[in-house]
Amino acid sequence: MFLTRSEYDRGVNTFSPEGRLFQVIPHLQSESQARYHFNQPHLQSESQARYPFNQPYLQSESEMRHYPSKIMVEYAIEAIKLGSTAIGICTSEGVVLAVEKRITSPLMEPTTIEKIVEVDKHIGCAVSGLMADSRTMLDRARVECQNHWFVYNERMSVESAAQAVSNLAIQFGDSDDDGGAMSRPFGVAILFAGIDEKGPQLFHMDPSGTFVQFEAKAIGSGSEGAQQSLQEVYHKSMTLKEALNSALTILKQVMEEKLSSTNVEVMTMTPDKLFHMFNKEEVEEIVVGVDSNVKDEPAGKGPKPAVAKSALAL
Repeated sequence: MFLTRSEYDRGVNTFSPEGRLFQVIPHLQSESQARYHFNQPHLQSESQARYPFNQPYLQSESEMRHYPSKIMVEYAIEAIKLGSTAIGICTSEGVVLAVEKRITSPLMEPTTIEKIVEVDKHIGCAVSGLMADSRTMLDRARVECQNHWFVYNERMSVESAAQAVSNLAIQFGDSDDDGGAMSRPFGVAILFAGIDEKGPQLFHMDPSGTFVQFEAKAIGSGSEGAQQSLQEVYHKSMTLKEALNSALTILKQVMEEKLSSTNVEVMTMTPDKLFHMFNKEEVEEIVVGVDSNVKDEPAGKGPKPAVAKSALAL
């Protein structure tokens, strides 16, 4: 006898196929539970619902229990598509981060929504997805950076900081003595922007814990169109000012709301100033310049389709 939908929705530790936290049990202990987990609308037959357990490469009960974890990661990645669009561009002069801030109510105070966070003087992060999850991961990054400074009297490299957060991301579902491991993947993607001995660096990490270095990267609900635009405008000799204008121009194209100084955050990471968050006046100056540059935008670009939003993924 399968559980009802209301019982399915009460769980708190598994992503639904759409990237929402409707939740089922993360490590399914029986075939009957697994059949329920895979009994989604797109699975039309019992054989499809039992599909993972019919595969020849699942030779043991342990493998069958851990197969859903792989699917959970894919579902967690879907949660990123509900989040705000964030863009990172790395140049020889520094790194630019620009992130959309969704103001879902006129009663919200825009300054309390933080999408770009300082991890250390030389590392800043932009996040998209479930904000509660991002706080846990960024706290880990801060602790690792401080511990590295105290022990080695040097700043942690950007890659090492990303590696430390990645180690936390891949621990979900593991059993440990203190019970501190997460029972589900983190539903957040992070852009790490920093300066170290190698110069300006930009890394992207997804819910699977995979982190890769990029020259330009977009995440969030508008990432598909933004990434395509980045491929068209990015070049090796791009200056920091050009990167700023490009990031805001692309955000303007993919955002549903009109670009303004209240619904976007901008940060630069340079060797001289290190982490610099733009204030409202500085952002407004860039927005005005972007608006003047896109007046001659070609016709034919209709309104972008609405993207489903989650109250947890602002």
